[in-house]
Amino acid sequence: MHDVTEPTLLRPTQARSVQDYIDERPMWPDGTHVLSVPMTGMQWRIWALAAAGKFFEGFVVFMTGVALPLISRQFGIGPAQNGFISAASLMGILVGAVCLGGMSDRFGRKLMFIAEMIIFCAFLVLLVLCTNFTSLVICLFGIGLALGCDYPTAHMIISESIPSTSRGKLVLAAFGFQALGALGGTAVGYLVLTATPNLDAWRWMYGTAIVPALAVTIGRFFITESASWLHVRGAVEKAEQVTKRLLVRVPQYPSEITLSRETVLEKAGHQQGGLGSFIALFDKRNLRATIFASVPWFLQDLGTYGIGIFTPTILAAAIGNKPDHVRSVSDLILNDILAAKGAALITLLLIVGIIFAVLLADKVGRIWLQILGFIGCAAGLLIASFADDFSGGSKTTVIFVGFMLFNFMTNIGPNAQTYLLAGEVFPTAIRGTGAGFAAAFGKIGAVATAFLFPILLVGIGTAPLLYILVATSLIGAVVTWLYRIETNGVSLDAIGR
Repeated sequence: MHDVTEPTLLRPTQARSVQDYIDERPMWPDGTHVLSVPMTGMQWRIWALAAAGKFFEGFVVFMTGVALPLISRQFGIGPAQNGFISAASLMGILVGAVCLGGMSDRFGRKLMFIAEMIIFCAFLVLLVLCTNFTSLVICLFGIGLALGCDYPTAHMIISESIPSTSRGKLVLAAFGFQALGALGGTAVGYLVLTATPNLDAWRWMYGTAIVPALAVTIGRFFITESASWLHVRGAVEKAEQVTKRLLVRVPQYPSEITLSRETVLEKAGHQQGGLGSFIALFDKRNLRATIFASVPWFLQDLGTYGIGIFTPTILAAAIGNKPDHVRSVSDLILNDILAAKGAALITLLLIVGIIFAVLLADKVGRIWLQILGFIGCAAGLLIASFADDFSGGSKTTVIFVGFMLFNFMTNIGPNAQTYLLAGEVFPTAIRGTGAGFAAAFGKIGAVATAFLFPILLVGIGTAPLLYILVATSLIGAVVTWLYRIETNGVSLDAIGR
């Protein structure tokens, strides 16, 4: 007779997938399942190391905004060269997402999870030592490579190792550490500027991240490979061993793991990785997922980067005006400190939205959050477009309200959900390639915004430009509904079937 305080497990007789074992819940003797699947130490380690990587991404990217004015002054960089600096990071992300992220389908999630941090640390060290514009652009491109690779890889290393019922909140919680990193980077930038008010302060800013980033890199050597990836590659025995190591817990269950010998690749009849994986994104089995993951992300980036054009107006009203003309290094430092405060304000809005996304993703579901988020973004932009009907403080208030609503709704909706969905809707065999492509396609929207919107702002004015963004947000809601693939609480093995 079973002790009523000790949950037991029904052992299935047939071979199953890795996700089946990860999702397995203990059962009490009366047949009642426990409410959730307890996470193991290894699962939490994987999550923490992925979250730490996201933290350093936000830390360095947002710190660059604080450091760039100092770098520009020290190296004598003009406005045109500043454009190259921004393009270098963005191009790195594009290449890293498609090429390096896709390589995780061929070489494994763990290898690329480690490689991206090695690349990140190497170029971070070189960035601190930069002495000219060319080396600066190369280093920022290299850091962008690592960031691009992390978009799909960090998501997959978590999602393929944790229970389906908590996948949404845990992936988004790790994603939220990017915002915490941004806040940390902004704070460090502010403190360094205050303690060391000279042009070399930017080197100290980046230098603070090197040792912690190296510690995260070392920690990634001691996690398990994705057992699901091993399984679809046909390494069934290795996948069983890795699953056992992943699911070590007290009391131990399952005690035995027997995976199906028929792998996904055998069913599909194709080889994984390389050009074949990329072409597979557009065949009839995966085209819906490709459109669903990529187009809303593109439209989301149009709005997010577009609203950034109006950020200086908001920040000037919220934190005070800065000197119009930089006459000395002291003026430059003052402007930079004001910019750091403004970046912190934006980041706080991001964190609030992400917290709500974490709490609601597994309850309300990704689809509805993304649709309602897009609609909320459109409402915020529409409110901001009314600013031309006001003047003075009222005008600033209207823009500020619209800006706040947009930032909250995009972070609870499309900003968070496009990232989450892109790593869920593709089959395991091409998940890295698919998620990487979606991230890169989204960044094409960012590039288009950076080049076209300043021209349109002058050519057609603020209100018509905001109306365009309202339309793209509403199109995002429509595309999400038409091509929706439900992933909430669904096993990765079953999504899209």
